[in-house]
Amino acid sequence: MSPILEVEHLSATIAGQPVIEDITFTVPATGVTAVLGRNGVGKTSTMKAVMGLIARSGKVVFDGVRIDREDTHRIVRRGIGYVPEDREVFGSLTVAENLRLAERDARPRRDLVEQLFPDLVRRGGQRAGTLSGGQQQMLSLARALLNDNRLLLVDEPTKGLAPKIVTEVAEALEEAARTVPVLLVEQNLPVIERLAADVVVIDSGRVVHTGQAGALLTDAEAVHRLLGVHADTADTVAADAVAAATAPEGAK
Repeated sequence: MSPILEVEHLSATIAGQPVIEDITFTVPATGVTAVLGRNGVGKTSTMKAVMGLIARSGKVVFDGVRIDREDTHRIVRRGIGYVPEDREVFGSLTVAENLRLAERDARPRRDLVEQLFPDLVRRGGQRAGTLSGGQQQMLSLARALLNDNRLLLVDEPTKGLAPKIVTEVAEALEEAARTVPVLLVEQNLPVIERLAADVVVIDSGRVVHTGQAGALLTDAEAVHRLLGVHADTADTVAADAVAAATAPEGAK
């Protein structure tokens, strides 16, 4: 099966300053591909460059069609959903209005959104700006899942969230990945272990490693060298997250 996304020698700048250089990787047509790396190495810039949100050069091919010369709105209409790092919900609009504004298809997948995010349905009349960070992240994901996309780009969906909400976000992404491939920027290694089949590691604006997620995460030396964390640290974080998510309400 051909890759759904092919990125070759992609470079990008912000305000004239280079942020990524010579990025090359592919995204399979199924499952989750995780983009990993230390803070500030170019992960978010890579996502923005693929979407045409920043000045870029190089080659980006989506489902056999070159898109690196296209504007962002045309890329979106081809079937790429984008969930930005900072959620970017419309705070003055209600939850229901945010969702309606995101509808692109004649038959939006409201049933899927209601299944994955029942709390959003209950809060349909609430202004998005008054939601918690976790609820805003759910809304941002729901907007992308409303449409029949052929690829999802999801940037740091668990950043700053409580362990219980991290679990809920991971569950939603896991369900979404059953029907659409996902390119996921994520720092939480237990989430990567749960979701990702493949990984792309970026350092200093360049790809320094690609391969199977399981092979990387079980190699303590490689995890430390490429990501700057120790495997035992990641295990401790995972254990703490499980403990917090399962503790009695009064103990949290």
